[in-house]
Amino acid sequence: MKKYLVIGNPIEHSLSPKLHNYWFKKNNINASYDKKKIEKSEIQEIVSEIKNNKLDGLNVTVPFKSDVIPFLDELSEESKITQSVNTIYMHDKKLIGHNTDIKGFELSLKETQFELKNKSIFILGAGGVVPSIIYALEKLKVLKIIISNRTKQKAENLKRNFSKINVVDWGDRPEFDIIINATSLGLSNEDNLGLNFKNINKEKLFYDVIYNPKETNFLRTGKKLGCKVFNGKMMFIYQALEAFKLWHKVQPEINEDLINFLDA
Repeated sequence: MKKYLVIGNPIEHSLSPKLHNYWFKKNNINASYDKKKIEKSEIQEIVSEIKNNKLDGLNVTVPFKSDVIPFLDELSEESKITQSVNTIYMHDKKLIGHNTDIKGFELSLKETQFELKNKSIFILGAGGVVPSIIYALEKLKVLKIIISNRTKQKAENLKRNFSKINVVDWGDRPEFDIIINATSLGLSNEDNLGLNFKNINKEKLFYDVIYNPKETNFLRTGKKLGCKVFNGKMMFIYQALEAFKLWHKVQPEINEDLINFLDA
């Protein structure tokens, strides 16, 4: 039986095992998928389990998407540019790091049916998945990308790979068409971003990368303002689909049954 794992900290909220094990069953694949909360010091040991045939593949979530890089042999083009890895596998006896978040985010944006051309995007947060979001948005030719992070230097550091982004202080609220919450503020019901959303018109999209819980305070705020709201569930599903295809050479199905199963 093949074995797969997602590592992160926190990891309790992750629906990756539920999704991948569902697809294993549907596609008659003899494999299991689990989640494991780890510390940074354990990364090397876990990654080496793929080389030692104890694991067949690994997904990586917050906060280790760049921390795994030193322990890999090669990076895909997407991972090199974003310096972010969320999927690891063996190829030609080499450990490869790949980034399926980019494609996942891109496909989920299409689901929103929100026009992106010449739009200004305001991203809250600068870690984990943010380089992948910026990369996808630049490919989609948006007009402007603005970043705000509680630690401003972390946002400034993103300019090394993405020179065209604009950085503003945390708490500032520039003009935007789409606002994306890519912080972990929202995993708890008490979490609040503390931003002033007065005088916002209804032509905006509020997008939260968090998918569990389904509706964060951030999305509730957007809803109250009459804006379009979208959580990270479809991004999560699409990035998982890309990893599944890489590992198993099978295109799993995304349908209503699957969505209902994940919501249950």
